[in-house]
Amino acid sequence: MKIIKSIEAARSFIEDRNIANAGELSQNSVSSKYNDSVDEILQNVRMKGDQALIEYTNQFDRVDITKIQLNHEDISNGAKNISKELFDALKVSSKRIYEFAKRTMPSSWFDPVTGLGESVVPMQKVGLYVPGGTATYPSTVLMSSMIAKAVGVPEIILCTPPKINGMPDDSILAAAQIAGIDKVYCIGGAQAIAAMAYGTQTIPKVDKICGPGNIFVTLAKKKVFGEVGIDGLFGPTETVVIADEIARPEFCAADMLAQAEHDELAFPVLITTSENILNNVEIELNRQLENLDRNQIAKESINNNCALILVDNVEMCVELSNLIAPEHVCLNIQNPNEWVKQIINAGAIFVGDYSAEVMGDYIAGPSHTLPTFGTSRYSSYLGAQQFIKYMP
Repeated sequence: MKIIKSIEAARSFIEDRNIANAGELSQNSVSSKYNDSVDEILQNVRMKGDQALIEYTNQFDRVDITKIQLNHEDISNGAKNISKELFDALKVSSKRIYEFAKRTMPSSWFDPVTGLGESVVPMQKVGLYVPGGTATYPSTVLMSSMIAKAVGVPEIILCTPPKINGMPDDSILAAAQIAGIDKVYCIGGAQAIAAMAYGTQTIPKVDKICGPGNIFVTLAKKKVFGEVGIDGLFGPTETVVIADEIARPEFCAADMLAQAEHDELAFPVLITTSENILNNVEIELNRQLENLDRNQIAKESINNNCALILVDNVEMCVELSNLIAPEHVCLNIQNPNEWVKQIINAGAIFVGDYSAEVMGDYIAGPSHTLPTFGTSRYSSYLGAQQFIKYMP
C-alpha cells in the first residue's frame, strides 16, 4: 500500500502508471511466448475447426468434452441446480439491464425538409465470451446479452469454458437461460475467440465478440479485430474513491475491496481531503480484509497496488481522478451531484455514499463491462451503441 501526501507526488505516481499501462498490450511488451501461443491457436482453429477446439480443451482445461454445443436440456438442468435466491436475483438483474439499455437506445430519424436522415440497425450476430477460472461470472452473461437483446440483435451465442465435469458452471447456464441465448458452446480461452472470429463446423462466425478474459483471450481479441468487431481490451479492474471529511471510512474501504478481490492486479485508490479519513480507511481496509472469502487475492491487490492519496481540496481529487481515467469513480463527498460534470474520464460514476460500486457489478442496470487501462479517455461502457450500426 502506498500513502501519498502531496499533489506533486500523486501526479508523478499516476503518470508513471499511465506510461506502464500504455505499453501493457503492445507487441513489444507482451512476452513472445504469449504472442506465439495465441498465433498458433488462432491458426490451428482457422485450419482445423472443431478438432482444434476439442484438442485445446483437453490440453488447457484437462477435460475430454463429448460435445461442443449444449442442448436446451443441458442448459435447463444447469439452471435447476442453482438456488432459487440466486435465480431470482439473476432475473431481477436481467430486467434492470434490459430496461436501462432500452432507455439508451438511439432511434433512426429522417428530416423531410433537408432530405437527410440516419438509419439505426442492430448487428445480426454477436458472440459473448464468459471466462471461468478462479470465479464464475453469471452477471457477465447478463451484462452483455440483455443489452444485445434490448437492441434487437437476432442471434446471440455464448462461449464459456467447461469445469472438470465437462459442463460450464450452473450459474452461467442459468443466466443463459434467463437471457434466452440462442446457442451455448462449452469452449473457453483464445480458442473460443478464434472460433467466433473465423467460424468452425459447429460455432458460427459472428459480427462482434464481447467479453473479458485472461491475457490469452485479450491477445486473441486484439489479433482478430478487423476480422470481427470487439468491445475492447480489458485489463485489471480499477476504482477511485474520492472522499472528503464527511465520508464513511467503512464505505470507502468496501468500495475499494469490492474490486481488489477480483484480481491481484486490481488498482484501488482513495483520494481524500481529510487525513483522518485516510487513516481510518487504512484501518478499515485491514479489518474488512479478514472477512473476505477471496482475501488472499484482495491482500495482494491492497499490498502491491493500492494507493491512499491526501490532497488539499476536492478540485485536486477530481484532477487526479481524471488523470487516472479509471474504470470506476465513487464520489463519497458533500453535494456529490455538483461534481459529476467535472468527472470527464471514467467508465462509470457512483454518486454518494449509498451508491455502492458493487451494485454496478451486479444489479444496478448499466453494464459492468467498462474501459480499463486509462482508456476511458476515449472509450465508453458496453452499451446499446456497441451493438448497433449507423447508416446516413
